[in-house]
Amino acid sequence: MRAQAIELFRATFGTVPTHAASAPARVNLIGEHTDYNGGPVMPFATPARTVAAVAAGEDGSLQLVSTRDGVVARVRWDSGVPPGWAGYAVGVMRELSRIGAAPGGAHLALASNVAVGAGLASSAALSVAMARALALLAGVQLDPRDLVGVAHRAEVEHVGVRCGIMDQSIAVRARAGTAMLLECATGAARFVPLRARVLLVDTGARHELASSAYNTRRAECDAALALLRKARAQIGALAEWPVESLRVLTRRLPQPLRSRAKHVVTETARTRQAAELLRKGRLRQLGALLFASHESCRRDYACSAPELDLVVRAARRAGAWGARMTGAGWGGNVLVLVGPPGGSAQQEALLRRRITSAFARRYGREPAVTLLTASGGARPERVT
Repeated sequence: MRAQAIELFRATFGTVPTHAASAPARVNLIGEHTDYNGGPVMPFATPARTVAAVAAGEDGSLQLVSTRDGVVARVRWDSGVPPGWAGYAVGVMRELSRIGAAPGGAHLALASNVAVGAGLASSAALSVAMARALALLAGVQLDPRDLVGVAHRAEVEHVGVRCGIMDQSIAVRARAGTAMLLECATGAARFVPLRARVLLVDTGARHELASSAYNTRRAECDAALALLRKARAQIGALAEWPVESLRVLTRRLPQPLRSRAKHVVTETARTRQAAELLRKGRLRQLGALLFASHESCRRDYACSAPELDLVVRAARRAGAWGARMTGAGWGGNVLVLVGPPGGSAQQEALLRRRITSAFARRYGREPAVTLLTASGGARPERVT
């Protein structure tokens, strides 16, 4: 992607970029919709990346181009927020300016092999890569906390997606070969070696978070928390409700708030347990938690999709150790736990065949299936 971004910059602007940076896509092993509810998540970065190549431009102006469409857009970052990915660039520039780390203006070329709307945090990879590159252009080396904050606020406060900090955090802080257990309430992170063979099945069903039920779910969680605080005023976030008190929760909340809160509370417990199981190499038990997580997303949080459910069922029938939707849902990808790193190649091949054939029978096409490795986080890229 680095070479593509640099070549696009040269072809579009007739010169060479002075700085570049990249950030990865991510897969969330477990911990769905817990991040903005103050709970834990356990993502890891994938090798897919977004690269931003930049050079100085006219003050107050951004000239933007992407390999996705090749269209050159010129926007004022000090005026309104435009639609599409240019809105993320404007949000990033405004947040960099807020902390004194923005260039006056910039030319920016973007190249990415991160699928959009697939639940792989393409917007976080975009925001983090742009924030890192533009800060370097301004002569500022952002620390990880500031980089996460800039990218997160750009998406929440300017684009309007009320996401948590998971996606930006893993895009910045990821370590190769590990998953990151992130406690979103505190920012505390622990890295756990990912000693497992994992497949990613792309259903091809796409979502757009800002116009989906994502913001509705967050509002429902806020409403559930407000009602639960009448019983326990000290509860600061929905994920803090103890799983042992689910009966109290179900008595106090009407539907659909009851189901939304139940998912958050039980998913919080599953995620912390999953980190311990992964650390100890107990992959069979981990797989059972993945199946349970998907069922909770499907029934209680209602954020799955028929394509996702079909892949999870097919994986279970084919002998997968675990499977679940990954990402916010309503489309995207399914993560399939095949087994230990040195597992049977025949078993993996059988899983692939059965999943793809079941999907093809229902939808008339085969899903893309990729063997995943855990990659590193955001980094500067060479421009020569």
